[in-house]
Amino acid sequence: MNRIVEDMSKNNKYLITGFSGFVSKHFLDYLNKYEPGAAVFGIDICRPSFNLADYRSLSIQFAKIDLLDKEALAKCFAAFQPNYIVHLAAASSVAYSWQEPAISFRNNTNVFLSLLEAIRKSGGDVKVLSVGSSEVYGNVPKKMLPIKEITPLNPLSPYAVARVAQEMISRVYVDNFHLKIVMTRSFNHIGPGQKDIFVISSFAKQMVEAKKKGLNKGQIVTGDVSIIRDFLDVRDVVRAYSSILKRGESGEVYNVCGGQGVVLRDVIEKIADIVGIKVTIKVNKELIRPSDNKIIIGSSNKIKHDLGWKPEISLERSLQDITRYWDENSN
Repeated sequence: MNRIVEDMSKNNKYLITGFSGFVSKHFLDYLNKYEPGAAVFGIDICRPSFNLADYRSLSIQFAKIDLLDKEALAKCFAAFQPNYIVHLAAASSVAYSWQEPAISFRNNTNVFLSLLEAIRKSGGDVKVLSVGSSEVYGNVPKKMLPIKEITPLNPLSPYAVARVAQEMISRVYVDNFHLKIVMTRSFNHIGPGQKDIFVISSFAKQMVEAKKKGLNKGQIVTGDVSIIRDFLDVRDVVRAYSSILKRGESGEVYNVCGGQGVVLRDVIEKIADIVGIKVTIKVNKELIRPSDNKIIIGSSNKIKHDLGWKPEISLERSLQDITRYWDENSN
């Protein structure tokens, strides 16, 4: 497979927030393979569960830092002086944002604002990837699908409102302080290693565990399984993030999506086929959110045209890798 890897300089220095999370680990995998010699400084409020020694091609440091701690951030910038920042830190659960809206807003909007202030005061030459969400689009009429970057924003949850605020703050700092910020509206991404608080990973884990118990059938308790989502493998996501960070235009926003919609019920059936188990679906109305987007299908034309990125990993392969992960990491 031919791949253009942008800016292979061994001098690249990446500051990654939300370092201990699912996407960060896959971004490290990408750097380790395609950008050997890069330096990474990871920030998170909890230590990573993965082994940093596995990334032999990278120089990695880690520090437990709360992004609201201005003094700690300032010291970090002064010591490391990154030229790229990948901002992954977030409270990314829509369901949790309904339970704790103030915490969700603080852990999305306030931490990002604190980070931008640290960048502005450091005076360094750094480019920032601000990771956002397709949730900002809300319910989009079928006639306006697939969703383009010019589609009006209509956030329907506290989480989505926080993500819109993050975009607006980015534009303020681009326009007024000339910071270099590129933004994403990332659609649902899945892959091996994702926590089971997320729907696809949860389903796969439940089915794998049922199979290990010798059961050939089981029951999945869900919310609305008629919703349609645009699922993208996390390994394609991090490739997109690298392309946007390196070659995206400051102030621009890019959909990160596969461009194909799939009904959640069909995904459950695909996982069941892979695991070799029959499942019945029981809908729990308490799991249905107060306001949920019924159909989310994105257009990836902009990122394809401007940056030459396109997805490479099929949904079937993603689901196979997710079930394999839980087969190796569950009881």
